Amino acid sequence: MVSAPIEDYALLGDLHTAALLGRDGSIDWLCLPRFDSGACFAALLHDESAGRWRLAPASGGPATRRGYRGETLIVETEWDTDAGSVRIIDFMPPRGHSADVVRIVEGLSGRVPMRMDLTIRFDYGNVVPWVRRNAGGLIAVAGPDTLCLSTPVDIRGDHLSTVAEFTVAAGDRVPFVLTHVASHLVPNAVQAKAENALGKTEAFWRKWIGQCTYRGEWEAEVRRALITLKALTYAPTGGIVAAATTSLPEAIGGVRNWDYRYCWLRDATFTLQALLGTGYVSEARAWREWLVRSVAGDPAKLQIMYGLDGTRRLPEQSLDWLSGYAGSAPVRVGNEAVGQFQLDVWGEVLDGLNLALDCGIESEDTAWDIQRALLDFLEGHWDRPDSSLWEVRGPQRHFVHSKVMAWAGVDRAVHAVEAHGREGPVQRWRALADEIHADVCTNGFDSQRNTFTQSYGAPGLDAALLLIPRVGFLPWTDPRVVGTVEAVQAELDNNGFLLRYRTDAAEDGLPGSEGAFLVCTFWLADALCGIGRHDEARALFTRLLGLRNDVGLLSEEYDPVQRRQLGNTPQAFSMVGLVNTARQLSGASTQTRNPGRS
Repeated sequence: MVSAPIEDYALLGDLHTAALLGRDGSIDWLCLPRFDSGACFAALLHDESAGRWRLAPASGGPATRRGYRGETLIVETEWDTDAGSVRIIDFMPPRGHSADVVRIVEGLSGRVPMRMDLTIRFDYGNVVPWVRRNAGGLIAVAGPDTLCLSTPVDIRGDHLSTVAEFTVAAGDRVPFVLTHVASHLVPNAVQAKAENALGKTEAFWRKWIGQCTYRGEWEAEVRRALITLKALTYAPTGGIVAAATTSLPEAIGGVRNWDYRYCWLRDATFTLQALLGTGYVSEARAWREWLVRSVAGDPAKLQIMYGLDGTRRLPEQSLDWLSGYAGSAPVRVGNEAVGQFQLDVWGEVLDGLNLALDCGIESEDTAWDIQRALLDFLEGHWDRPDSSLWEVRGPQRHFVHSKVMAWAGVDRAVHAVEAHGREGPVQRWRALADEIHADVCTNGFDSQRNTFTQSYGAPGLDAALLLIPRVGFLPWTDPRVVGTVEAVQAELDNNGFLLRYRTDAAEDGLPGSEGAFLVCTFWLADALCGIGRHDEARALFTRLLGLRNDVGLLSEEYDPVQRRQLGNTPQAFSMVGLVNTARQLSGASTQTRNPGRS
C-alpha cells in the first residue's frame, strides 16, 4: 500500500489541476482535466493498482535530492546510483488546448538503467482504459477521457500497465509527455513538445513571481508560498481551491477525511490580504469576481463553498473500492458540509468585498446590491445557531466566532457607507452592529476565566477566537482579548502547536481526533504579536516554517508526536497563513479594519 509521508510529495500544476510527485519518482495523484475531476492516478489513496506513473532508476529507492528549479513549479529530482547519476525534470505547462504532464530524463554521469511504470485508471482507480499502441507511444481511452503518451522509448504492456526499460547516458535527454484530451478529439495534434514546453513553463513562473512586491524578512518563504497559492488557482474563473487533494486524513486511520478540491468563501478575506499585500492585484480581482458571481442569487441560499466555476451542488459520496491513505477510510468525493448553515460566511463575504473596495478594487453597482441583500438576510438571521466555520456535524450552537463575523459584516456595511459613499440605512446598521456586539460580550464571554468561549453557555475554547481583534471587534489591548489569547494558547496547545478545538470535549458529531491545525497556529503567532509578545510570536513562526517539507509545502495539519504532516495538501489556508503572518511580523501588513471597539 502506498503510504509515503504526506510531506514526501511535491506539487506540479497548470492552473487547472495539479499532480503530486513522490520522492521515488512516482506521480501518485492526478485529476484531469480539473482539480475536481476524477483521478487517473489515485495510488495516493490506495496502492499502485489505482493508477500511478513511476519513472526512476531501475535500482529503485528514494531520490538523493530534489527541489524546484529556482522560483518555478518545475521539480528536479536526482538519483546517485552505482551506475551513475540521473535527473528527472517534471512539470505541467500552463494550460493550452490540453493538459500535459512532461517528464524529461537527463543523464548526468555514467550509464543509468531506468524503468517506467505507467498504470492509468480513470474514475479514481475504478476504470481500466482501452489502450492501443501508436507510432510515438500509446493512446488510452475510457468514456469521455483520453490519455496519450508520447516518447521515443520502446514501451510494452505488462498486466494492464505499460512499462519501459532503457538506459540513459551522460548528456542524454529522454522526454515523456502525457496528454489529456476529450476522447472525441484527435490527440496527436495537440501534444506538447517537451523542451519547448520546459522553456515556456520556466519563463511563465519567473515572470509571475517577478511581480511580487513583498520585501523583508522571510522573502524566499513568502515567494514560494505565493507560487503554491497560484498553483491552486483555477485560471478560467479565478477560484482558488482549498487543497489539491481529497481524503488525506486528519488522523492516520481515522474517518475525518474530506474533499477539499473546492472554493470556500471564508478563505476570501485572508486570501485577498495575502494577494493584495504582495502586489497581486489581478489575482485578487479575479478572486473577488469569482466571489461575487458565486454568491449571486438568493442570499438565504448562500453556501459555505462552491465548485471551481461556482457550481452549487457538490454531493458527497464514498469511494468504497479505495482503502484510503494508509488505510484511512472512507475516501470521499464531494462535501456534505455544503448544505450546512454557517453564519460566519455572510460576514466573511462582506468583509472580503470591503477589503477589496478599501484597496481600490471598485465594486460594481450589482456587487453592492448583492451585499445589501446579504445584509438583509443577516439582519434577520444573525441570532440563529449554526454549525460554525469548522463545519461540525453535531448539534448547531451559538458559536462566538459566527456571531463576531455577523458583527463584522454589518460593521463593513457601515464603513462602506461612511468611507466610500455607498447608499444604505447606516443608522439601522450601526444599531444592529451594537446589538450583536453586546450579545456576544454578554453571552460569549466567561468573566471568571477572562476568556471568550467557543459557544454560548459552554466552557470549551476555539482557535477562531483569536480572530476577534483581527476583525476589529475589540482592540488588541482589551483585557478580554489578552485573556482569550492566553487561554487559547494554554488550553488548545498540542506540543507547541494549536488545535482548532478539543475534539474530546466538543460535540462535533465525529469519532476520533485530529492533529494541530496549522492556520490556527499562524493565527496564534499573529495574536501573540498583537498583544505585544513579539519574541514569542517570532519563535512560533520559525517553528511553523520548520514544518514545511523540503520543497516548501504545508498540508492542513501536523502531528507533533509523529512529526508528520496530516490532512489535504498543499493547503491554501496554511500557505495564506504563512504569507500573512510573515507580513505582520515584518511590519508589512495592516488589519482588515482598525480595531477600536470597546
